[in-house]
Amino acid sequence: MPKGALEHGPQRYQLYTNDQATQASQYRDLIIAYRNGAAVRLADVGKVSDAVENVRTLGLLDNQPAVLVILYRQPGANVIDTVDRVKALLPQLEAALPAAVKITTIADRTKIIRASLKDAGYTLAIAVGLVIFVVFAFLRNARATLIPCIAVPISLIGTFSAMYLLGYSIDNLSLMALTVATGFVVDDAIVVLENISRHIEAGKSPLRAALTGAREVSFTVLSISISLVAVFLPILLMGGIVGRIFREFALTLSLAIGMSLLVSLTLTPMIEVIRILSIGRYSAPN
Repeated sequence: MPKGALEHGPQRYQLYTNDQATQASQYRDLIIAYRNGAAVRLADVGKVSDAVENVRTLGLLDNQPAVLVILYRQPGANVIDTVDRVKALLPQLEAALPAAVKITTIADRTKIIRASLKDAGYTLAIAVGLVIFVVFAFLRNARATLIPCIAVPISLIGTFSAMYLLGYSIDNLSLMALTVATGFVVDDAIVVLENISRHIEAGKSPLRAALTGAREVSFTVLSISISLVAVFLPILLMGGIVGRIFREFALTLSLAIGMSLLVSLTLTPMIEVIRILSIGRYSAPN
């Protein structure tokens, strides 16, 4: 907005000026009073100079004077990536400062976050191990257990790829969803595996048994996956801040179930055929 105006006859001149001083020299001629008809400027009553000292604040570290610098990440930025990048730049910054100045990290929020992610990763690994152990306990066949051992990690890795495309990050909610999904992603593979084995025992060739077995249970596996996703549909449609927080959890879990469906109908039959041919269990019918 203009600071004022000058009028001269039919002419009107609007006055514009910058009232945001950024240097000490711009304050020296600032008029603060009038005495005996003369202007008193700021430079007449004190020394005006550029400086960073503020006598109303104090920074201490181990009872030594310190300058505290607090860094905040931008909205949407990854806090761990931000901290890692800042720490990588600290040696360069310290090299540019005087030798008497030391840079010390006082507080790091990511320590708690990293510990939580590490614990969640351990939980996910334990869940995968327990699922494979239970499958082995019931199948009692190491080679047959190899199929779920492959299907579970591939389903989870495929879920990571889908999360990357959606812009999701690895956090406590997404890792919790993957931990819960570990028990779901193995179901489809076991159903397809059992049906293929039934056709092979009936005398069909491994390739024909894989195609027929996968086609027969495809609708069943699809219906199971849809019913599992439908359970989390209310969370996907939940509104408010709570809905935004748990939407990532529900969508990650749904992606894992969908990836399990894809793996069970494509990779699982192929692995079962290779397994049967490798151990020589199949013999062509007379």
